[in-house]
Amino acid sequence: MRTLLAGILGLTSAVCMAQTQEPPPQQVQRSEVPPTPRHPQPAQDGGVREVLESIVIPPIPHAPFFATLATESVKYAADGASMTFVNQRHIARNAEGRIYEERWYLVPKGSNVKSSMNWIQIADPKQHTLYNCSPQRRICDLLVYDPESDLSAAKLRRGSTHPLENGDGSDVWEDLGTRNILGIETEGVRETTVTNVGVLGNDQPLNSMSEYWHSQQLGLNLLSIRSSPYFGKQTFTITEISTGDPDAQLFQLPAGYTVNDQRKNGPISH
Repeated sequence: MRTLLAGILGLTSAVCMAQTQEPPPQQVQRSEVPPTPRHPQPAQDGGVREVLESIVIPPIPHAPFFATLATESVKYAADGASMTFVNQRHIARNAEGRIYEERWYLVPKGSNVKSSMNWIQIADPKQHTLYNCSPQRRICDLLVYDPESDLSAAKLRRGSTHPLENGDGSDVWEDLGTRNILGIETEGVRETTVTNVGVLGNDQPLNSMSEYWHSQQLGLNLLSIRSSPYFGKQTFTITEISTGDPDAQLFQLPAGYTVNDQRKNGPISH
């Protein structure tokens, strides 16, 4: 029930462009890009700010890679119309388990709106540091990085088919077998959650689906698909990947950036 209620928070209004919210430091390492209006709007009642969670990169050693990750987020209007936002970004992990990620604005698919990079993130599991760097402000916020929760993503999450508590619905797990993606063997699973009529004021059953194709070699999902009446459909696809050690320069702070150490103090660079 808690998961179902949390999904309601993902509802948001239609917009013409999407850009990244600056969430609290402890949430920023996986925040992607929530839609907001391109131009300032007058104050009004209602509305939701949304954070799109992307794939999790566990900081495991001895499994280096450099990859291009494509994101597609589709939202559906009540009349059946759909809105699609996309971006592409680079991600990497070196042999020591350090992680490099770019964050780019989501833009309407097929439009003439150009995406641009709005964050560079460098995480070090040994030093427990996360540098969250803004190219626009040329500032890197130094945050505490706790790798424990991300390490759990190194293994493919599996579950069992069972009814939900209080007769709220059911959770169905399927083994999808194996699939070769970009020359890498992956295993697939699909979880479908059905919420019964009336549990959330719904007049029809609600279906949410999560599908993952996981590489045991890299401890990483190469393809993730999630769909829900709460947030629409999200697809995260690794489109290019090399499994050698990436350029060491990626894990160095950008030249000329100021560092704000926020490990003890509150945010000061916003």
